[in-house]
Amino acid sequence: MPVSREYQEPETIQRILHQARTVAIVGLSPNELRASNFVGFYADRHGYEVIPVNPREDEIMGFRSYPSLEDIPKTVDVVDVFRDPSAAINIARQAVAVGAGALWLQFGVISDQAAEIARAGGLDVVMDRCFKIEHARYIGRMHWLGFNTRVITGRRPAHLL
Repeated sequence: MPVSREYQEPETIQRILHQARTVAIVGLSPNELRASNFVGFYADRHGYEVIPVNPREDEIMGFRSYPSLEDIPKTVDVVDVFRDPSAAINIARQAVAVGAGALWLQFGVISDQAAEIARAGGLDVVMDRCFKIEHARYIGRMHWLGFNTRVITGRRPAHLL
């Protein structure tokens, strides 16, 4: 199922990445080999406050884990979802209820209904994109190397010759 481009707009992605300070990762795994853990580690290393949301864990990556978004005692800028798409609808409702700034649905987490709920609640929405990859593309090393310039060339810049 193709994802609407409106949920993958570079301007929205960049605004979220630049303005966010706190990222609640719903489905953050304590397993270091899982993608959610790697994204959490990356986000922490790049200055975001990571808030794990996993009802099965008390602590992940040295951070207190919360059973749900409603249990987090502070405002969350981004709700990053690593759950089955069927869970995204309820997570979107919770994100609206807690006043989050954005709902970010990771690769494969595709739910138009969750996106509509979040948008109607005033949240920015990104769907079927990875927080870590988009950060690297627009702010991190991929950006520094020119991967987001949309210019493909075999020529080396003069300063690298």
